[in-house]
Amino acid sequence: MATFHLKILAADNRFYDGPCQSIIVPAQDGEQEILAHHADMVIAVKEGKVRFREEAGAPWRYVIVGIGFVNISGNNVTMLVDTAERPEDIDRVRAERALERAKEQLRQKQSIQEYHVSRASMARALIRLKEGGKYEEH
Repeated sequence: MATFHLKILAADNRFYDGPCQSIIVPAQDGEQEILAHHADMVIAVKEGKVRFREEAGAPWRYVIVGIGFVNISGNNVTMLVDTAERPEDIDRVRAERALERAKEQLRQKQSIQEYHVSRASMARALIRLKEGGKYEEH
C-alpha cells in the first residue's frame, strides 16, 4: 500500500517525522482516516488518541494529542497540536492533579475565555487518564 510523509509537531517537540501508510485522527465530527493521495484539506483536531501505521503490516503506533489541526497537501500530512505524548509516557498522578485543578477552576466564577480554557484542561486530563499506558508498541 502507498505511503505519504507524516509530521506530528507539538508545541514543544517534533513527535514524528517519516513515512506513514495510514493515520486516524480525532476530528471535531468523529475520527478521520487519512491515506496516501488524500484530497488536500485542513482538519480540526480535538484532544484524543491518534493512531498511525508506518507501513502495511506494521503495528499501530499511538499518540495522545491536544487540540490542533492536520494539514493535507500533496502527499504530505502535517499535524500541529499543542501536546503530543506516547500513552506509556503519561504521568497518571500529574494527570489526576491537572483534572482536580480544572474541576476547581470550573467551580470558580470565570470569564467565558477562562471557562473554555478550564474545559479544555479538563478534557485533556480526562483523555490522558483514559488512554495513558493503554497501548504498548509491539
